[in-house]
Amino acid sequence: MTNQISTQSQVLNPEFKPVVIRIEDVHKVYGIGNTEVRALNGVSLIVDQGEYCSIMGASGSGKSTAMNIIGCLDRPTSGHYYLDGVDVSQLADSDLAGIRNIKIGFVFQQFHLLAQLTAMENVMLPMVYAGIPNGERRDRAKDALTRVGLGNRLNNRPNQLSGGQQQRVAIARAIVNRPVLLLADEPTGALDSRTTQEVMDIFTELNDSGITVVMVTHEPEVARLTKRIVWFRDGEVMHSHLTPEEMTKVAVS
Repeated sequence: MTNQISTQSQVLNPEFKPVVIRIEDVHKVYGIGNTEVRALNGVSLIVDQGEYCSIMGASGSGKSTAMNIIGCLDRPTSGHYYLDGVDVSQLADSDLAGIRNIKIGFVFQQFHLLAQLTAMENVMLPMVYAGIPNGERRDRAKDALTRVGLGNRLNNRPNQLSGGQQQRVAIARAIVNRPVLLLADEPTGALDSRTTQEVMDIFTELNDSGITVVMVTHEPEVARLTKRIVWFRDGEVMHSHLTPEEMTKVAVS
């Protein structure tokens, strides 16, 4: 198996960039018999370190199922998923929880901030579970919030922040453990167009600094701000390396 992976890496990844996501022939089936639904049907996908990808497709195309597997929130029925070189396909729940906390930073459409905590305290939470000492937690949370432009809002609670500012707190929380992957699920879905652009500028800046970003979105204007688009249809990857310019042709085909 190792030789096969190495050979595939040379073909698909000729510059030998570190691979963050490697999905190999993944199937996901829900239900049995007459209720069986094949959400993913033989999906294979590679994302290199430092890439900035968006995942698109119509409702029911499999993009959300793929997102859950990439985020270690679900397991494939068959096939393999390697995250940062580790096959996480069939790991125990406790192991997956540890990987999610250390390896992946999540940003969702709804910000999922705790109302009773300040911005600083919300950002510190993942480090509590990672066992990072309190002094370092505070320093890293302050640095992360400053990085997303909220260095002057450390002690504000969510109800004292705009929607865009709350999403910035969520992004700071996602990067504070220095994950190998920043995974965003419709991160601009609850924002107006101006705030969407501001938040997308932050994702671009983070990617320019070397962070790998994978984003699920149904908004073409958001996908066009990423560098690579993966297009799902009927549980399969129809296009794995679309450019923003090519996306319009696919969308109407």
